[in-house]
Amino acid sequence: MKTILVPTDFSEAADNAARYAIHLAKTLKANVKFCNAIKVPLESSMAANLVWPAYNYDDLEKDVLKELKHLADRLMTEDRDNTSLQSFHPRVDTCCGAGSVTDVVKSTVEKERICLVVMGMSGAGKVSRFLLGSNSRDLIDVADFPVLLIPHTATFKPIEKVTFATNLSEDDIGLIHSLTGLVRPFNAELLISNLSDTGKHKQDHQKMVDSFLNDVTCKVDYPKIYYRQISTKEIDEGLEWISLHTQANMLAIVHHKPVMFSLFDKSHTQKLAKHITIPLLVFPKVKAEAPLPVF
Repeated sequence: MKTILVPTDFSEAADNAARYAIHLAKTLKANVKFCNAIKVPLESSMAANLVWPAYNYDDLEKDVLKELKHLADRLMTEDRDNTSLQSFHPRVDTCCGAGSVTDVVKSTVEKERICLVVMGMSGAGKVSRFLLGSNSRDLIDVADFPVLLIPHTATFKPIEKVTFATNLSEDDIGLIHSLTGLVRPFNAELLISNLSDTGKHKQDHQKMVDSFLNDVTCKVDYPKIYYRQISTKEIDEGLEWISLHTQANMLAIVHHKPVMFSLFDKSHTQKLAKHITIPLLVFPKVKAEAPLPVF
């Protein structure tokens, strides 16, 4: 059985993300694991002048694991009190490790069958900072797995529509296939949206759209896939329009590093995170011949 990983710093935003992950896991029939990253002085610039007794770390690890178990017990009690005993209840495990959030999360993903990482966003709209001062953007920059960011005001609702923003890259076909693993258990719509300013190249652009959608039809077996063209000169405005006007429960994007469609450079991240009120699913850039596994 697959597992959803939830890094937490025990903040309200992180608790909200953990709660969302449990609800999501119930439909996906997945388990959940809460994790916390512990920073030790050896990582600091003053490390040469500090002595960190081993028992101090051991005590801290015990305290963190105790807090993680308390969080798991509290949220699972909420789940059992509000849902039928006959419904699926995910197993919730816990873990912690020394290092940055990025290192701890990547290590856990590599060791276990993690299908998704779920993280919270703070009330200010910026990506929530965790125990080490590391943030979600650090993780997304190096992640080869999907990361789902949960706004602090977002509450779980059965997913009826997921919008996937694409630049019509062939590599996105595999990600659309992966997304069907998420939407299928909900019998939800998958809306493929292309943001572009076609201008005088409208005819050539339509040929690209037709070719892309033909590939989707041939390679992705899911009946509730739809397409919508969104004319815009600004990616930020287009993404914000999608989140506000498509009635989607989730927006999915691909993280492209400094290129034309780079959604997670500093400016795009701040503008999108400031306004988005629905969960934001970020896929890593992958090659068509090496797609991500299905949820």
